[in-house]
Amino acid sequence: MKDKDLIKQYKRLRLNRVVFALAMLIFLIVVMVYAFTTGGSHLTLSDFFSIFQPGNHEMSTQIFFNIRLPRIIGAIITGVALAISGVVMQIILRNPLASPYTMGISSSAAFGAALAIILFGGYNSVGKVGSVFYFDNPYTIAIFSFITSLLALFFILMISKWRSTNSEIIILAGIIISSFFGAGIAALQYIANKVQLATIVFWSFGDLGRSNWTRLLIICVVCIPIFIYFYVNRWNYKALRSGDEYAYSLGVNAARLRHTTLICCTLCTSIVVSFFGVIAFVGLVVPHIVRAAIGNNEEHLIPCTAICGGVFLLLCDTLGRTLFSPTVIPVGIITSFVGVPIFLFLLFKNKLK
Repeated sequence: MKDKDLIKQYKRLRLNRVVFALAMLIFLIVVMVYAFTTGGSHLTLSDFFSIFQPGNHEMSTQIFFNIRLPRIIGAIITGVALAISGVVMQIILRNPLASPYTMGISSSAAFGAALAIILFGGYNSVGKVGSVFYFDNPYTIAIFSFITSLLALFFILMISKWRSTNSEIIILAGIIISSFFGAGIAALQYIANKVQLATIVFWSFGDLGRSNWTRLLIICVVCIPIFIYFYVNRWNYKALRSGDEYAYSLGVNAARLRHTTLICCTLCTSIVVSFFGVIAFVGLVVPHIVRAAIGNNEEHLIPCTAICGGVFLLLCDTLGRTLFSPTVIPVGIITSFVGVPIFLFLLFKNKLK
């Protein structure tokens, strides 16, 4: 009887997790439709559906395909990338505070982007449209961001190997690296000219308004194989969460899996940061929200965290676009304001695992 009860309990728990994932997918679709119809140029639901009909309104079509749709997809894929990187880092390091932001990966990627702007972003390559500065060679930023992120990861791993391999040392090393690159960004801002300074400051806010189809294609080409890699290794992560010795007993090379995963998280984070700037708290808060809802099983935790990451960032970006419309607040500011109270709530409720 006890075995039958355990089986029933497991099936019920599994069903609850599947229902949660489906509910989040439906909620994501609802938020997408709302995001399509709101903003500086208001579109009604009839305008939204008329886009797909013959003889549609040209202005609505331009707004939909060139502005709203790339931004919405950019918010979703960025939220997925940051959230899934955060949850995987927390699993492999066995530390609830691990995330691309707290590990210093975001700061190092931001330093690489600022360095690229200083070196290649003179008056000839930085323009101004309205009050928005832009950098016309974002792929250089992406390369520099990834290189500096790898350097940060290399230093973190070297420090942890020199001292010990426990997760606390790795997190402390990440905090040190984050402070170091934060000082580097401040130094670059100090020596920058006015246009470069404005570009770095605006870029560092974290803004999804720079999303376009080319950048989305690059992000998808880089990140989707990484997402698949994370999900394929879900059982290995589950073994790793129980300790390196247990993982080795099951045939999992813990050190290689940890290093490969950290490199994938670094690549995923750096490509997002290089295009959209620093967006904090997504990789830290979203995994804990999902854990509080469905538990700590990697089979469902990884995909549900990915879905909720997309929902969270899309909600924050939509809030930033509509709160003081037509003024748009960068999404990096919104995620910090929203993420801090949520994290404190989880902390006081003792939900951090």
